[in-house]
Amino acid sequence: MDLRVGERGMRPGSDTALLTPLHPPLLLTPFSPQPRTSFSQQQLHQHIRFNMEQRRREQEHHEKQQELQQLKHKDKSQQSAVASSVVKQKLQEVILKKQKQAALERTNSNTLTASPVAYSDMVECNVHTVEMLDLNAHTASLPPDSSPSSSSTPVSGCSSPNDSLPNENGLLPSAGGLSHEVIQGMDTVQLQFAPQLDHLTPGGAHPHKPLSRTRSEPLPQSPRTLHTHLLQQQHNTQLLERLKQQTHLGKQQKQLQQLHRQMETLAVPMLRGGGGGVGSGLGVHRPLSRTQSSPASTSLTLPEKPLSLDGSSKPRFTTGLVYDSQMLRHQCTCGDNSSHPEHAGRIQSIWSRLQERGLRGQCETIRGRKATMEELQSVHTERHVLLYGTNPLNRLKLDNRKLAGILSQRMFVMLPCGGVGVDNDTIWNESHTSTASRMAAGSVVELACRVAKGELKNGFAVVRPPGHHADPSNPMGFCYFNSVAIAARKLQHRLSVSKILIVDWDIHHGNGTQEVFYSDPSVLYISLHRYDDGNFFPGSGSPAEVGSGAGEGFNVNVAWTGGLDPPMGDAEYLAAFRSVVMPIAQEFSPDFVLVSAGFDAAEGNPAPLGGYKVSAKCFSHLTRQLRSLAGGRVVLSLEGGHDLTAICDASEACVSALLDIQDPLPEEVLLQKPSANAVHSLQAVIQIQSQYWQSVKAHSGSVGVSYLAAQRRDCEEADAVNALALLSVGVLSNER
Repeated sequence: MDLRVGERGMRPGSDTALLTPLHPPLLLTPFSPQPRTSFSQQQLHQHIRFNMEQRRREQEHHEKQQELQQLKHKDKSQQSAVASSVVKQKLQEVILKKQKQAALERTNSNTLTASPVAYSDMVECNVHTVEMLDLNAHTASLPPDSSPSSSSTPVSGCSSPNDSLPNENGLLPSAGGLSHEVIQGMDTVQLQFAPQLDHLTPGGAHPHKPLSRTRSEPLPQSPRTLHTHLLQQQHNTQLLERLKQQTHLGKQQKQLQQLHRQMETLAVPMLRGGGGGVGSGLGVHRPLSRTQSSPASTSLTLPEKPLSLDGSSKPRFTTGLVYDSQMLRHQCTCGDNSSHPEHAGRIQSIWSRLQERGLRGQCETIRGRKATMEELQSVHTERHVLLYGTNPLNRLKLDNRKLAGILSQRMFVMLPCGGVGVDNDTIWNESHTSTASRMAAGSVVELACRVAKGELKNGFAVVRPPGHHADPSNPMGFCYFNSVAIAARKLQHRLSVSKILIVDWDIHHGNGTQEVFYSDPSVLYISLHRYDDGNFFPGSGSPAEVGSGAGEGFNVNVAWTGGLDPPMGDAEYLAAFRSVVMPIAQEFSPDFVLVSAGFDAAEGNPAPLGGYKVSAKCFSHLTRQLRSLAGGRVVLSLEGGHDLTAICDASEACVSALLDIQDPLPEEVLLQKPSANAVHSLQAVIQIQSQYWQSVKAHSGSVGVSYLAAQRRDCEEADAVNALALLSVGVLSNER
């Protein structure tokens, strides 16, 4: 049925339709300005009830007649909606009441001030008014799925994640005006009322409808509800004014707090569920608490301005952490995480672990943000950014003609789980993947910029999806936007950071990061990864890939070979840092260090996605070594790692290292020699990189020794050099 309002109720030049009411406004007569002696409290109460009962009987009779007429003349091919005229009538009264609020304020202010008890009786009667409105609305017979806001759960109302989590701009949906709802969707109005209630009992007690929505915005209100809410606001305002006039400043603040709590428990009681009525029929309700659809966002929402431990809002010069619950939304449409190793529980678990260990309290938590289109295009092509950085909501803001041609080129695959992906293991969620990917990239950029500006000492970004596999024009390996590469470009272009070191210790080669900076001499990329002669994903990362053009020699691949016989562990990674990574990094002398901190080389990750046995303490040790570079300006960004215990342990260890909390390696690890496969791999790297870096030549003979043995050897060499220097000084002195 067409529910649009006709032109007869429109006022020329106004934005909202002003409708002529079908009946006199309710409750105007009982609350007209009268001497206080005209009605006692009991008489006023009885008078209101009499008017209400009479009004209800007239309205029921009118509705029955109208329903019969509509059913009589209805075409059999049309769906019934016999309550549409009633809904239209209620909307007319609501809009008219909004125009008459000034008159109501003048009419009822004296009555409210004089008799707070009568106000309570009025609230009771208006609760019954709302129930009558629900009775009228229940006569609608629209099908259950005729509205996009309907839910498959009968009592949950609108329970989409969009209702409880921030929207595309990070804000909650606002509770718009009723006129906006009329314009946007007249067909959905009837579905927003509660089911039919029983008739009022003679004693005045009445049952309460169950709470049927989980949204934070209020239900569409009837004119009587708006009237009651207006009178209540007037009453609270007058109480507040009296407090201001009668109390001193110190007592006033205390009473204002008490009044605020009172207002919270009294505000709009008809919108809350509760038990049966008590006393004279006025129900007792508990305050409505907001329900969230996502269990993760309840405890993980960040404050807008994180407070330090002493309660001040001034940022501390310490380790920075960044995280945002919007990254949890990137989930496969199949709804089953068991077949998807890259899922929201990864960052949720890490964030909870940092809280449990007290590390979050020692750090400065900053808000994440979405990367801008400009920041994304500093690394990725425009086509790639438009394909994977936009969702149906923000595409409306872009050039539709250009976007339509690009979107027509998109290719997706059906996954075995029933979901959709851009390849066989990289899932795609049309509504949330783009937002989560841009949030991950923007959060790393924001943290890196804060550290580069000196606002934070160093930082750790708890982000997903990962990024180091994403090249300028293709997503792959769970990655869409290369967060670390985008952060490096931002540091170069906006903060004039001249030399940047990127260390990638994810077990998979960062093929995307290598491609972005392959010819850039201002970015030194060093990757430690499982290679196995190109037979491990993604197959790139040979030691011979050293860069091109001006960037030749600024790409270093520590490519482990030999499979899992035995798997690489602490001794091998310590040897790599000692003989290759740190010597080249110190010779390069970076101004900033970014780490693609994937933890899939940690012990506990299964062979298809890992297979190595690097301990959390080892990752802590590597982090402490990197802090000796670039004045300590180091930012770690989470990449891979899919065993929750392993990535939580490693993340905790790295954050502790950034906070300078010592956690030394066991002596047996320091005495262990690297495996033969590791020695062979490191010697191949040293042979190639010694053409570009003089510092690695000195370590070619000590690759196969343990960490402590190498330290003793270095000390002996240093002592010998010092002795020769002293001897030379002595000879020169004697000659003089």
